[in-house]
Amino acid sequence: MPDTTAAKPFVESVLHPTDFSPASNRAFAHALAIALIWQTELTILHIGPENRSDVDWTRFPPVRETLERWGLLQAGSPRSAVFDEFRVKVKKTAVRSRHPLRAIATYVDQQPVDLIVLATEGREGAQRWINRSDAEAIARWAKTMALFVPARAERGLVALEDGYVRLRNILLPIDNSPDARAAIAVARRAAEILGDGNVAIRLLHVGDSRPPVPALSEGPEWSWQVELRKGEPVDEILAVAIERAADLIVMPTAGRDGVLDALRGSTTEQVLRRAPCPLLAVPG
Repeated sequence: MPDTTAAKPFVESVLHPTDFSPASNRAFAHALAIALIWQTELTILHIGPENRSDVDWTRFPPVRETLERWGLLQAGSPRSAVFDEFRVKVKKTAVRSRHPLRAIATYVDQQPVDLIVLATEGREGAQRWINRSDAEAIARWAKTMALFVPARAERGLVALEDGYVRLRNILLPIDNSPDARAAIAVARRAAEILGDGNVAIRLLHVGDSRPPVPALSEGPEWSWQVELRKGEPVDEILAVAIERAADLIVMPTAGRDGVLDALRGSTTEQVLRRAPCPLLAVPG
């Protein structure tokens, strides 16, 4: 993992909802790696129909065992080692509910977080997390960034087996609306902290003329590229993601609705359903 000791975090709390599925395990690896890199709090939340007293806590993704497998902790390390070694506070909790999104919304409403890391079913949709009947509930955490990790994506940012972080190519679609400035700042920061060299950040606009692009700061860890294409936006975004081997798609979402845009028939949702890599929704 890259050395980030001098980097000031812009993510200070990470929430990872899990249903104990293989898809959730892949998303867990991303949540854990981000928490390590930013030295932040990680909450692992299980939502299910069982009472809290009936939850099988042994099914929660094992943090220490994962870090041992990644070669970051010695075998048999005590529970305190995660915080002592990495300054990461891990919390595991459970909420009884048959409506995952509503439960997430309520939890975040009470305990705000900076980033939610969710598993999806990749090309076939967003698993049971995405349910339009829960759109009103999602709006409660609309201004929270959300990283969607497709279960069957060709590429991922973090390998579950060994914790290897790969970020070399970021795709960031832009248009006149929503405002992309926040997404651009997040993409640059991700390249600086997560990248393993010169990360190419590609700003893509699908249309006849390029929208105004804010000043793009240069840095040794990243470079900017601007591409203009014509065609159907979703198809072109996905085509470029494949052609340029994107490791991450960063999608600006409307400031008013934020992540809600990613879940209710927007361009972001359509891209998410077919994304070949993780997608980060960033409210404007």
